[in-house]
Amino acid sequence: MLEMTREAFEELVSEALDRIPPELTRVMDNVAVFVEDEPPADDPELLGLYEGTPLTDRGEWYAGVLPDRVSIYMGPTLRCCETSEDVVHEVAVTVIHEIAHHFGINDERLHELGWG
Repeated sequence: MLEMTREAFEELVSEALDRIPPELTRVMDNVAVFVEDEPPADDPELLGLYEGTPLTDRGEWYAGVLPDRVSIYMGPTLRCCETSEDVVHEVAVTVIHEIAHHFGINDERLHELGWG
């Protein structure tokens, strides 16, 4: 397994978020991104997870709710990568993938687009 400090991994997540075009970040609403050490025990190889209500599903009823949550998991990411460059790439793909869920894009479409 590759070794990387949490701070360095968090920086990669921040850099991946910075790669999202400004026209998209301007419309992101009520979403928070977290780095976690490990995913839920029932899915130990999960690299990221989106929990919330996608923008496409929000209606008049959407008010006063907790932010959507994007979790990026450090442990499985480092275990599946062989080089530091692999980690940079995998973090970027995972962040984009999970943020895309915030915009209502499903896994099937993300795989078609190469962000699977």
